[in-house]
Amino acid sequence: MAMNDSVNILNSAYLAVEYIDSFLPDNPLQQPFKNAWNYMLDNYTKFQIATWGSLIVHEVSYFLLCVPGFVFQFIPYMQKYKIQQDKPETWEKQWKCFKTLLFNHFFIQLPMICGTYYFTEYFNIPYEWEEMPRWYVLVAQCFGCAVIEDAWHYFLHRLLHHKRIYKYIHKVHHEFVSPFGMQAEYAHPLETLILGTGFFIGIVVFCNHVILLWAWVICRLMETIDVHSGYDVPLNPLHLVPFYAGARFHDFHHMNFIGNYASTFTWWDRIFGTDSQFIAYKEKEKKQQLIMKKKA
Repeated sequence: MAMNDSVNILNSAYLAVEYIDSFLPDNPLQQPFKNAWNYMLDNYTKFQIATWGSLIVHEVSYFLLCVPGFVFQFIPYMQKYKIQQDKPETWEKQWKCFKTLLFNHFFIQLPMICGTYYFTEYFNIPYEWEEMPRWYVLVAQCFGCAVIEDAWHYFLHRLLHHKRIYKYIHKVHHEFVSPFGMQAEYAHPLETLILGTGFFIGIVVFCNHVILLWAWVICRLMETIDVHSGYDVPLNPLHLVPFYAGARFHDFHHMNFIGNYASTFTWWDRIFGTDSQFIAYKEKEKKQQLIMKKKA
């Protein structure tokens, strides 16, 4: 009975979104995107699309999403939004990060990406435009992938902080006490494999078109680069996502090393109490701000 009720609720929600979508104006980018997609299918093999296409989507998305945070360090006005203002970025750290990223991307992640084609073939994942899910289905699937990845990340990330193994693997990621966007995937190769596995679980569960692979890559990179940006910028659209952790939440993890283990959402840390130090820190900040206002 409960299962039937859940299915009915989901069906009703789906019909409601479809009804709303019918009133929305046509997307002017849809036809150009369709033409580009069909051109890609006509001129490249599925292996090329799944492998090199996925690599290009990852690399272009990653470094483009890093640009705002990189530029912020040169804009005095943006410094008031930097969370750890006493720890500015340095060229030495950023260059070291960039070199490690290139190694991880091409020698660790690329071999994993090469398996994408065989995954789509084994599960008969379609590539055709006509099979592509609607935008709201894609959004729901990406959200589902984020929920699954977040659970995996919380427990495995917390395990990597265990005192017996921390110095061998996860310590690499924590070389930067004050994170910056490009540092999001700066990690030990084993960590890239361990935590990166969570990315693929949602794909296995939800994937019904190759477009989800790319949409989820972009969503995940957008989130992880944002929380590592080191800047808590107002009017951030990601803050509209329910229970979204954000940059301040994860920045505290880098500063404190203990607690705030989840990647995207706050609920696992709240359930297990691993956000207690962060909550205490925020309360202390509020009291200090009140004292400063009274003195002013």
